[in-house]
Amino acid sequence: MTSTLTALLCLGLSVGLRTPVQAGPLPKPTLWAEPGPVIPWKRPVTIWCQGTPGAERYLLEKEGSPAPWKIQEPGVKASFSITHMTERDAGRYRCYYLSPAGWSERSDPLELVVTERVGGAPSLSAQPKPSVPWGATVTLQCEAEIWFDTFHLHREGSLDPPQHLRLQDTSAPSQANFTLSPVTSGHQGTYRCYGSNSTSPYLLSQPSDPLELVVSDYTVENLIRIGVAGLVLVVLGVLLFQARNDTRRTHDAARM
Repeated sequence: MTSTLTALLCLGLSVGLRTPVQAGPLPKPTLWAEPGPVIPWKRPVTIWCQGTPGAERYLLEKEGSPAPWKIQEPGVKASFSITHMTERDAGRYRCYYLSPAGWSERSDPLELVVTERVGGAPSLSAQPKPSVPWGATVTLQCEAEIWFDTFHLHREGSLDPPQHLRLQDTSAPSQANFTLSPVTSGHQGTYRCYGSNSTSPYLLSQPSDPLELVVSDYTVENLIRIGVAGLVLVVLGVLLFQARNDTRRTHDAARM
């Protein structure tokens, strides 16, 4: 009897850990990766899951895995480390947490992709040019010599997932155009693009050479020019006023 009860308790704990109850009123946590969602082959990445105060346990699950991939202890947020990123670790992740009020909702998905070790890097260019004014339109063109059916564009330092475009016409050139419009200061930065195939969606090619996108705010520049011109006029006015006073003093002295 005792052994049967023990077995049932163990089974209940196991099921409770692997299958969270229906989400209650608790807010879903925030999930992100550092240094970002695009990881070079065999480089480390840390996945962060942030919940609410009072969270007792964090669970991280990977799509396609039968059970939570890792478990961390209590805290406002939890970190899950991958020391050597490979294609096996790439994929779609979600996290959730347990508090005294129950289980939270699952987070929004986080997609981690890994770049290949060698070869296959596409090229990246900007049309009409990599320096554009605020509010303009710029197209970042990613082109590869070998065939890819999907292209990805990512800004260095961004925690957002890469933009991606899937090619529908297999007879078309292996290239994709990413249009940014209207351009703002939020678009400025260093970009790289990658290629991939739908058979291995989380395995990307080597990155392109970096492309620096510079956004010029002509409104601010014009205000600066106007300010400088105004300052010059004020200085000239002061000098002219002083010159007139000096002339008057000279005339007055001559009369005396």
